[in-house]
Amino acid sequence: MATTYDDVPKHHKATQSEKLVIAASSLGTVFEWYDFYLYGLLALYISSHFFSGVNETTGFILALAAFAAGFAVRPFGALVFGRIGDIVGRKNTFLVTMGIMGLSTFAVGLLPSYSSIGVAAPFILVALRLLQGLALGGEYGGAATYVAEHAPNHKRGLYTSWIQTTATLGLFAALLVVIGIRTFMGEEAFADWGWRIPFLVSIILLAVSMWIRLQLSESPVFQKMKDEGKTSKAPLTEAFGKWGNLKWVLIALMGAVAGQAVVWYTGQFYALFFLEKTLKVDGATANILIAVALALGTPFFIFFGWLSDKIGRKPIILTGCLIAALTYFPLFGALTKAANPALAAAQAAAPISVTANKAECSFQFDPVGKNKFDSSSCDIAKAFLAKAGLNYENVEAPAGAVAEVHIGGTTIVAPNPADVAGTERGAAITAFQDQLKAALSNAGYPAAADPEQINKPMVVAILFFLVLLVTAVYGPIAALLVELFPSRIRYTSMSLPYHIGNGWFGGFLPTTAFAMVAATGDIYYGLWYPVVVAVITLVIGLLFLPETFRRDIDQ
Repeated sequence: MATTYDDVPKHHKATQSEKLVIAASSLGTVFEWYDFYLYGLLALYISSHFFSGVNETTGFILALAAFAAGFAVRPFGALVFGRIGDIVGRKNTFLVTMGIMGLSTFAVGLLPSYSSIGVAAPFILVALRLLQGLALGGEYGGAATYVAEHAPNHKRGLYTSWIQTTATLGLFAALLVVIGIRTFMGEEAFADWGWRIPFLVSIILLAVSMWIRLQLSESPVFQKMKDEGKTSKAPLTEAFGKWGNLKWVLIALMGAVAGQAVVWYTGQFYALFFLEKTLKVDGATANILIAVALALGTPFFIFFGWLSDKIGRKPIILTGCLIAALTYFPLFGALTKAANPALAAAQAAAPISVTANKAECSFQFDPVGKNKFDSSSCDIAKAFLAKAGLNYENVEAPAGAVAEVHIGGTTIVAPNPADVAGTERGAAITAFQDQLKAALSNAGYPAAADPEQINKPMVVAILFFLVLLVTAVYGPIAALLVELFPSRIRYTSMSLPYHIGNGWFGGFLPTTAFAMVAATGDIYYGLWYPVVVAVITLVIGLLFLPETFRRDIDQ
């Protein structure tokens, strides 16, 4: 692949040119993540303006499409722009990706609502989301490759680690803009039209970022290849059509990036989801707690990038995966006790179980809240518990048995849809749910986390440890991916495993984990997904992933 090196200047200080490269590449990538996260932060407002009025089936499809589109197409963006980057150059390619991302985001702010142009509005929105995902698929590989090819061999981990901070900083930027505008305008005006402003101001960020990046010159590695006529004419064929390189793409994906991705999304996104949806901590408090942990943890991206220049990329990334696999279950258990001690106490004193025939129970996963789950007594019982985010155990019953919910020593029988129909069924379900609420209250189950009872220092400490694992696996990953592949097909080769890992393995983690929880009733069961993937990465990485930190990439 690439040769090793021994004679490197150990006390090299970053030049002004190198600092500009790092700053410009990082700032542009922060801006792209800002754009990408806005959709998630403002999804409630977007949904009310663009998905209202369509029939239930169309609304269901569009809601899922809009959520998934940005993640699903990232690998395709990696292929498209990776190829261009290896043929045309690093600089011009990530200028194009930035332009697409910025203009797509700006267009969301201008897009007429459903009430103005009908069903065209949600379809255009999904199309813009697809463009965002494609652009992000091309941006990361370009920025990481560009910085790495400017970096001294012995500081490549440190230099590229600045790129690794950009996702977190982009989330911060989006949060600050949204909170600031919402506070200034008031909730009513923000919900009416003010939600568009964060999208519209992205045009200013785009102009600034483009101007800064235009000051940069092409990567010296690519420029040398171009001058010598050694650039690839068919990067996709060379990268994925030849086993010699394809095997490294697969090893990079399963032996490094997949584990990195699930650790990242668990530590930054699933933890937030778990706080809000399962532990019932109010959104504002949860956002502040995770923001504090992110602020404390972000410098460690740089630390682990620097450390990887000293001891290697592989041991840091794989150790992070190992610690995550060993600690996720106890950490999230401790998070429950710290964030909602009343809930933890109730679960211990009065555990919930559902006795029902498994064959008569539907899969309790309803991402847009359209399924009523009232065709069997089991569905009626589990639908309430799933919606409430409560932990329960499944107990098998014979076929035809009416489902029962046990809360400590209290038993409540669910209504049997075969015995009631029409308005009577609705009334029976309402009465059953009222009984459940009363029994849960008597058993000490809180409707929401008590802000006064939240052990905020402990919650922040747990979240900080989760973020620390994120920084360990993510800080060195850009340098490792750059070093794995030859310069003529580097942009293409590194981009695809990165975006399959982070777009698919990581991006769909919250949805997959929630589906696993809904299917089992165990609020911790979704953690098996990141744990299993992290263990797979650990094993494959130990067996097949080479150490790369002393490679010379200038070829």
